[in-house]
Amino acid sequence: MIPRRWLFRAFASATILLLAAVAQAGAQSSELLRGPLSLERSLELAVSNNPTFRSVENDAIIADWDVRSAYGALFPSASATGGMSWQGTGEPPVGGGLTLGDLGISEQPSYYFSSYGLGLNYRLDGQVLFTPGRAKRSREATTADIRTAGATLVLGVTRAYLEAVRQDRALTLAQQELERAQFNLRLAESQLEVGTVTLLDVRQAEVQVGRAEVEVLRSETGVETSRLRLFQQVGLEGDTEAVELTSEFPLFEPDLDFEVLFDMALQWNPNLESLRASREAAEVGVTIARSAYLPSLSLSAGIGGFTRQASSTDFAIAQAQGQVQAGYNQCLSLNEIFGRLSPPLPGQDCGSPLLTDEDIASINSANELWPFNFTKQPATASLTISLPIFQGLGRQRNVEAARVLQDDLNLQLRDQELALRADLQAGLAAVRAGYRAAVIEERNLEVAGEQRRLAQERYRVGSASFLDLVEAETVLAQSERARLNAYYTFHDALASLEALVGTPIR
Repeated sequence: MIPRRWLFRAFASATILLLAAVAQAGAQSSELLRGPLSLERSLELAVSNNPTFRSVENDAIIADWDVRSAYGALFPSASATGGMSWQGTGEPPVGGGLTLGDLGISEQPSYYFSSYGLGLNYRLDGQVLFTPGRAKRSREATTADIRTAGATLVLGVTRAYLEAVRQDRALTLAQQELERAQFNLRLAESQLEVGTVTLLDVRQAEVQVGRAEVEVLRSETGVETSRLRLFQQVGLEGDTEAVELTSEFPLFEPDLDFEVLFDMALQWNPNLESLRASREAAEVGVTIARSAYLPSLSLSAGIGGFTRQASSTDFAIAQAQGQVQAGYNQCLSLNEIFGRLSPPLPGQDCGSPLLTDEDIASINSANELWPFNFTKQPATASLTISLPIFQGLGRQRNVEAARVLQDDLNLQLRDQELALRADLQAGLAAVRAGYRAAVIEERNLEVAGEQRRLAQERYRVGSASFLDLVEAETVLAQSERARLNAYYTFHDALASLEALVGTPIR
């Protein structure tokens, strides 16, 4: 029995090694997400590491083997069998409730048996003949499903990356607002020293600084959260502070034509591609269902052999001795009869009533067969052609079910095309509206910046109150955030449009 302390030490060692491996894997994954990280690099990492996408991608392995298996069914199947067995001593039954002992035969020895068989079988019918075509169409559908998962992954990573960049820009704006609020506080304090403002203005400036600090704190939390979500989409861990997002997303006028986009989507949209492959597989399914009315062909062939060896030759020697003795006695009886005839006939040479050493050696040699000295059995071969005549209405029911499935897929394809057209129109409208909104927000920001500059100058000379300055600062901050949101709303709508089309359009 193994001592318990040894088991504990082995378990502890295995646990330490496992934790070290996990820590090393975590360190390696964090190492991948350090330093500069572009959107393109994020997508590359996500394809290799996102668990949801990888699980869908694994379906391609099964689809490939389905095709191989379908083609493999067109070839004959071969089998090889072999076995060994043992039968103990006793009196085996011979039928009718009798045993060898009842027939005067002594107890048999134990026996060793071995056998082998080689078989070749082949069957060809409509299902076997047309299944490879359906398997190939199903593989194409699986490939399209993987592309659908890939498009979903690209959209998810792109949106997460856009949100992370937007949060970075939002943090920058929050820090700029804090700097302006601190500048306004210093301005109010200097104005208080010369007596042009009251202490109330200073307190209001301090409140603005506090609000700006809270906004910076919220933005920092937003940056960390958005990066964690980006890491989740990529499928790796990383240090949120050690990653630098490098991709830029400039604003540009979307020169996109709907009909061109729709033609591209009809060709590249993965959902449509999957439905088309499924429809083609359903067409092959109709052919397979109809093939049930065709004849089927079956071929088979086989060879085999067996051996049997007794554990002792005493029983066989005794039987042979009995046969020799019986022949000897019969010979003596005949000689006696021949001698009593008138005239008497010459007698026969009855030889010896005992087995010779050569006879015993021959019996021993004939028994040495186990396990591989096989006695071949006759070879077999057969050919069968089966023509189904009437099997109820099951075959026709299967044909109609296959037709209905094909028709359903045609309707689903048409429905998907209509939905795609509507989604593309809505998506293109969202992109164009997002661009126009971003342009408008850009102008609004310029106006808000000018308004804030004028309010600050007026406050300096005492012609405007601190409330006017605060209002101008608020309008500027709102305009900056509105422009930021408009920029990334435009790019988010563009990413959604590309996911619909199924291929990049920029």
